[in-house]
Parts: sequence; structure tokens; C-alpha cells
Amino acid sequence: MAAAIQLAGTAGAASHQRHGGQHDCWWASSCSAPTHLDGVAFALLALGPLALVLRRTYPRGVLLAVFAVTLAYVALGYLQGPSYAALAVAIVTAVMAGHRNAAAAALIAAWTLFLWLPAALGSTGAPTLLALLAIAAWLALLLAGSEALRGKRERVAVARRAAEQEARRRADEERLRIARELHDVLAHNISLINVQSGVALHLIDEQPQQARIALSAINEASADALREVRSVLSVLRRTGEQPPRAPTPGLDRLDELLSHAEAAGVEISLQVRGDERGLPASVDLAAFRIVQEAVTNIVRHAGAGAATVQLIYDPADLILQIDDDGSGGGVAGDGDRLPAGGGGVARDGDSLPVGGNGIAGMRERAVALGGELDAGPRSAGGFRVRARLPIPGGG
Repeated sequence: MAAAIQLAGTAGAASHQRHGGQHDCWWASSCSAPTHLDGVAFALLALGPLALVLRRTYPRGVLLAVFAVTLAYVALGYLQGPSYAALAVAIVTAVMAGHRNAAAAALIAAWTLFLWLPAALGSTGAPTLLALLAIAAWLALLLAGSEALRGKRERVAVARRAAEQEARRRADEERLRIARELHDVLAHNISLINVQSGVALHLIDEQPQQARIALSAINEASADALREVRSVLSVLRRTGEQPPRAPTPGLDRLDELLSHAEAAGVEISLQVRGDERGLPASVDLAAFRIVQEAVTNIVRHAGAGAATVQLIYDPADLILQIDDDGSGGGVAGDGDRLPAGGGGVARDGDSLPVGGNGIAGMRERAVALGGELDAGPRSAGGFRVRARLPIPGGG
């Protein structure tokens, strides 16, 4: 485009002059007729645009080359039609590439040399005040326009990077959510399977009917685990796959959860206080997972014979309290209870020996909803998990 403007525009201006048009020399106090356009003139007009092919790779080098070619054209006294198009493109490119000092230097040199060099060579007289001001204004406008384009491109780049970072953040959060869901699902169901398989192995010879019950519980727990894993991993399914039909677990599945735990030998009672009502999906899921993890810890570590799960519906909160009468004494540093003698309670940074992710995960769920969770031994014996989950719009 720059080549077409320079070559065709200059040739058209020369043709107009030959057919009776007056040579316009407004920028100088006096001037002589321009040099006849020849092969050198057209070569110089073509070299500048040709150099622009490399402008993105070598913006400063191309700016210098185009400036030199344009200055040679002006110094030889050729008709100054639209012969600055390539130089304007080179200056804009340099600014966009961050070479602002080089572009500013080129503009100052152009303002000085393109006006005074023809006068020094005798092609024109000294530039007029109008020419000095007008061309300075034009060059300043070119620089301002280049800076505006550069600023816009930077804003677009910043917005794009912000969008990419937000997408990565959301992906990281989703991966963490999936990992937490998988931990909750697998820890609970595999714990039940482990306990029931031990019961089945112990009773298979002497009480085969009880072993059959334990194996049936194993079958149900493994089926539940498969269904919930498919549900949790639904966000990773390939295009065209059917979404899983299993609903997101909530407190409506609490009876099923507790019956599995009772099959493992722990008698669990459920108590509901307050006006039971529908909960937001996030609160419903978090409540279920907290109860699930607490019950899993009771089955795995407490050695409890009985436990109580309480749901307390306050106007603004849902309170969960899970108590057991077990002898399992501690909570590991990353959240799971230890067997008796394993130490105290890890709360808010206190470290104890190895364990799982249970209580830490429960606390994360509660805090993520603006609530809180405490877990530790009861003064009367056993263990208590108590969580408060705010209900949006409650109270």
C-alpha cells in the first residue's frame, strides 16, 4: 500500500504538473522546478516500501533505511508528492515495537533535514514559518497517533493476559475441587470396603451369613464409589459424551450414607433440629461431605460403638455436629484422626504425625462458604466435629 501511494501518487502529481498544473512550493520562501522523475526517483520511491517487509523483525534498522532513502529522494530535488508514506509506516512500527526514542529522533531529524537540506542544496529557499509550524504539527500528530495505537495494543495484551490468568485460576480451582471430591468419595467408600472385607474374612468360615451381609455392603459401597467418581469427573468428559445421570450428593442422601456406616458396625443416630428447609447447592454439598468425612473417620479410626449426627437449622446458619464414643484419640496434622495414643488435636497449624486430609478438607469446605469448623476430643470421652455453614439469604 505504501508503494502504491508513493509511486502512483508521485507519478500522478508529476503528470498534473506537466499538463499545466502549477508546482506547489508553499513550504519554502522560493523554489526551483523539481528534478524530472527518472529511474533513480522511482527506485528510491520503491526501496522504502520494500524495506517495510522486514519492519517487524528489524524495526529500528528499517526505520533508518527508510529515513535514508527518503532523505536521498528529497536531497535530489524530486517532486515531493506523497513520498513520505513508507517513512510514516516505519515510524509507527518503531513506536509500536517499543523503540520510542528512535522514532522521536527520526521525527526531529525529519523536521530539520527535510526542510533545510533542499535549501542548503539550492533546490528551494529557506522554509517559511508556516512550513515549520505545519510540518511540526503533522509530525507531532503522527507520533501521538502511534502512541495511541501502542497504548491500545498494550491494553488489549493486558486484558488478554488477565483473561488467560483468570482461566488458569478457574482451572486450578476446578482441579482442586475435583481432587477434594475424589478424596471424600474414595476415602469414605474404600474405608467401608476395607472394614467390611475384614469382617467378611473373619466370619466367612464360622458365620457365612454375616459374611454375605458384609460382602453385600462392599458391593453397594463400590457401586456408590463408581457412580460418584463418574459424577465428579463429569467436567472432564470428552465432547459428545453423555453427562452422568448421578445427581450431586446432598443431605437427602444422608440416610443412605449412615446406613453404610451402620453396616460397618457403628450405630449412628440422626437428629434434626429447627425448621428444615432447602439449601443452596454449595451448602448442601459441603454439609454432606463434612458429615461423610466425619463418619469415615469414625469408621476407620475411632473404635466407636455409637455416634450421633445432628443437623441444626438456625435462621442464618446450618450447624453440623457429629459426636462419637470412640477411643480413637487424636487428629493428625493434615486432618485425619489417629488411633488411641496418637496425640492431641491439630487445629490451625498444630502439627502431629502422619494422617489423611479429612479434617483439613472439612475445614476448607466450611471456610470457603464463610463458616468455621472445630474438631477434637470431648471432655466426656469420644470425639466431636462441629461445623457452622452460613446459609445465603438466611436470617
